[in-house]
Amino acid sequence: MTEPDTLPDDIAELKAIIRAQQDQNARLEALVASFKKALFGSKSEKIVPAQYELELEDIETAIAQVEAEIDADARTAPVRPPKPRQTNRGSLPKHLERVEVILEPELSCACGAERHVIGEDVSERLDIIPAQFRVIVTRRPKYACRSCEGGIAQAPAPAHIIAGGMPTEATLAHVLVSKYADHLPLYRQAQIYSRQGIDLDRSTLAAWVGKSAFELTPVYEALMANLQRSTKLFMDETPAPVLAPGRKRTKTGYFWALARDDRPWGGDDPPGVAFTYAPGRSGQHADNILKGFSGTLQVDGYAGYNRLLKRPAQDVTLAYCWAHARRKLHDVTQSGAAPIAQEGLAQIQALYRIEKDMRGQSVDQRHAARQERSKPNIDAFALWHAQSRTRVSSKSPTREALKYIAKYWDGLCLFLSDGRIELDNNAVERTIRPIALNRKNALFAGHDAGAQNWATIASLVETCKLNRIEPHSYLSGVLTAIAGGHKQTEINALLPWNFVRPV
Repeated sequence: MTEPDTLPDDIAELKAIIRAQQDQNARLEALVASFKKALFGSKSEKIVPAQYELELEDIETAIAQVEAEIDADARTAPVRPPKPRQTNRGSLPKHLERVEVILEPELSCACGAERHVIGEDVSERLDIIPAQFRVIVTRRPKYACRSCEGGIAQAPAPAHIIAGGMPTEATLAHVLVSKYADHLPLYRQAQIYSRQGIDLDRSTLAAWVGKSAFELTPVYEALMANLQRSTKLFMDETPAPVLAPGRKRTKTGYFWALARDDRPWGGDDPPGVAFTYAPGRSGQHADNILKGFSGTLQVDGYAGYNRLLKRPAQDVTLAYCWAHARRKLHDVTQSGAAPIAQEGLAQIQALYRIEKDMRGQSVDQRHAARQERSKPNIDAFALWHAQSRTRVSSKSPTREALKYIAKYWDGLCLFLSDGRIELDNNAVERTIRPIALNRKNALFAGHDAGAQNWATIASLVETCKLNRIEPHSYLSGVLTAIAGGHKQTEINALLPWNFVRPV
């Protein structure tokens, strides 16, 4: 804002300043309105959350551009510096390398004496060096004895994943993380390397990924086996377009996600997820994936999971998802006035508020709280549900939503009797989102085997994320250990939550 005592006396200049500031204010107000709409406005549940992040990025960039313009205008006028704006500038982790730059003033005083240090101002700024490539040159000198000529001594060549090849294990990890964590297809990675003068064909990178996936498969299988030994898991599936050989078009396969997340109730087992590619959506695939599993499986309303209930041992119990029940009612409200659906949404929201209060408590505490607080709500919901079904037409969208809830009612209420069960299966749906992003960028997998490689590496990457482990460091260390002959009998030591990289 221009200070009054710095305003020009000329009327024309004054009007120009006022018009410029009014224009800036109008632009900022419009951007702030868009920002609020993106944050708090109604959102379709079908839109990927990452799309909102892109929208917010553009709005925030535009706001920063206008503020920079205002700052530039302020610097041209001799005004007192404005009060620093309170912003979240982030923090700079202590593990980052510090490069100190000392700016010394003139040390000789006007009186002729030498100035001495009385203090200093220190500021830190984040500096980024683009990805650096280097060449590891390994020399193995040969030694011989001059006295006896008894033989030549030479250190053995270190083992590598790509025997005799160009990449180090760290390079392989970088390619894997770029593809499966940062969603950069291999042809884009090849373009990035080319800008650094390194010409790597996409097919070469693909060969590296395939070899890495093969070597990592035992770790993936150990991860899957570890999850199957749990007694409470989540499961979901998502389409995976795969190129059909010889047909010049894609076919639809599926990634099946099996996830564990016991953090909401303080369980001892670490979180993890394992993806499996299957050529279809039949419940038989879920049954195959869950061989050896017995316990509670939390899923959506897909009928294919009912096959698990037909096992001779009857060792699987299905808990269903309130988020999907809520979505049925939510969709009804989007098409017009639906007071009954709105009432149902309000009651489900009350259940989620109770769950929020008890997050992080033990199984017994959650069970007790649900019996005391959630069960009366469920009883009231059951009464409301029965009455509401008689008030709506048998073919109305509201009736269909209520019918869905009735169909899965027992599984929806299972959380009341088991403190380990969540209200929904959002835990596994969150792990699938990166798969969807990668699918969007890559469009399709080139082959069934390529889709399973995708599932193998994505499982390890996403499990690292769940455990707050940096994927590149983990994959680089594991590939190095495998190349060095890590014992198959000790494969569990390579799981993300067990692996300790040698110093």
